[in-house]
Amino acid sequence: MKIVAVAGSIVGSKTKIAMMKVVEMLENKYPKHEVTLLDLTDYKLEFSDGRNYFEYEGDTKYVTETIMAADAIIIGTPTFQASIPATLKNIFDLLPVNAFRDKVVSSVVTAGTSKHYLMVEQQLKPILAYMKAHIVPTYVFIEEKDFLRKEIVNDDILFRLDRLVEDTMLTVEAFEIIRAKKDEEYDF
Repeated sequence: MKIVAVAGSIVGSKTKIAMMKVVEMLENKYPKHEVTLLDLTDYKLEFSDGRNYFEYEGDTKYVTETIMAADAIIIGTPTFQASIPATLKNIFDLLPVNAFRDKVVSSVVTAGTSKHYLMVEQQLKPILAYMKAHIVPTYVFIEEKDFLRKEIVNDDILFRLDRLVEDTMLTVEAFEIIRAKKDEEYDF
């Protein structure tokens, strides 16, 4: 199984720290699966101009094709102006409408204060639903106060990240069973 963790911003460090922790948890609990961290600070991405994702070149092609090949995607995003950052929105714009069909997608969100906890419900989940994702209903919201010296210091956050990883993997397994049963209905 291919799992992609996306650190969806090119500024700041908290989202990347959270996503590195998610990758560590995935690699420790599910060592047989292929885990890839796409930290958008490491890539030079073109702005979406309406082409198919496979027509781009370089980093843009690599990032979009890696996401399209994934079975599960864990999106990490900071909260900017009560919404997702433009870099993450550009990723969604680069992908086709049905990009997340048959993929499980979960979310980790960082923000300066608790005032933005509904951003996922109002901004991110509608985009993911439109793109046909199987959305893990729970998400992890991490505030500024949960970090100290570039580490997550809140044990509850670490527990919730671990649970999100587990919920994501269980959801993938459940949908694999559902898909197999549907495939059995066909006689070819």
